[in-house]
Amino acid sequence: MKVLFNGRLMERGECAVDIEDRGYQFGDGVYEVIRIYNGILFTLGEHIARLYKSAAEIGIDLSFSEAELKSQLKELVDINQMRDGGLYLQVTRGKAPRKHQYEAGLTPQVTAYTFPIQKPEKEQQNGVSAITADDMRWLRCDIKSLNLLYNVMIKQKAHEASSFEAILIRDGLVTEGTSSNVYVVKQNVIYTHPVTTLILNGITRMKVLQLCEQNGLNFEEKAVTKDELLDADEVFITSTTAEVIPVTSIDGQTIGSGAPGPLTKNVQTALQNSILSETAKTV
Repeated sequence: MKVLFNGRLMERGECAVDIEDRGYQFGDGVYEVIRIYNGILFTLGEHIARLYKSAAEIGIDLSFSEAELKSQLKELVDINQMRDGGLYLQVTRGKAPRKHQYEAGLTPQVTAYTFPIQKPEKEQQNGVSAITADDMRWLRCDIKSLNLLYNVMIKQKAHEASSFEAILIRDGLVTEGTSSNVYVVKQNVIYTHPVTTLILNGITRMKVLQLCEQNGLNFEEKAVTKDELLDADEVFITSTTAEVIPVTSIDGQTIGSGAPGPLTKNVQTALQNSILSETAKTV
């Protein structure tokens, strides 16, 4: 398998990260995960735009253009003959002697690789359970940074509770999942947390809200309480790799009827149609 490392395609075994890379030592960097369907990077433009925005927010200056990076990623997908899977892309500030502050002029380190994904069809069809947890992350969750320790800790807690996801609560309000955006359906209206520094504006989130508008599905960007979450008619989550997954149980409490609801199914169908349309290759 080939990987992309600082603009060069090479075998994975040839890729070496310096021990003083600031991403390795400080989590000083940003990343994206992009879904591949039919050999096409889905919503590539949106992912790369967000990568550049995240990098700018933490002061990483990318000298190469978005067009150059997109071209390299497409070449990586083609050379690995990856038709259905994912692409992980990471940018760190670069390598430097280990100290918290850094000098100007460091060269960012860029790594990308493709990987297979098993579509969570069972979870999409039947729904999953989730737990809730306090949202104790930093206040710049809008930056897709490498600092994911708290997310990892709480995701593991969900895993140990035989749950698919943990839904985070800050000051009594639902923010998002550890690796997903969260939606609450009540009386045929879809609610999700507005775009602030407290959540990551997921690419799938943006696509879903766009599709809701196009398909006449009522939605409102409004934070809901934990009580409203548990009293919802339907709950679902979205992410690049999970797509749209119904949540049928939270903290052991049944949500709605205990089965995937009609609005969730409508959103699933709309997203799948969009994926098929946007990744269809013409001969």
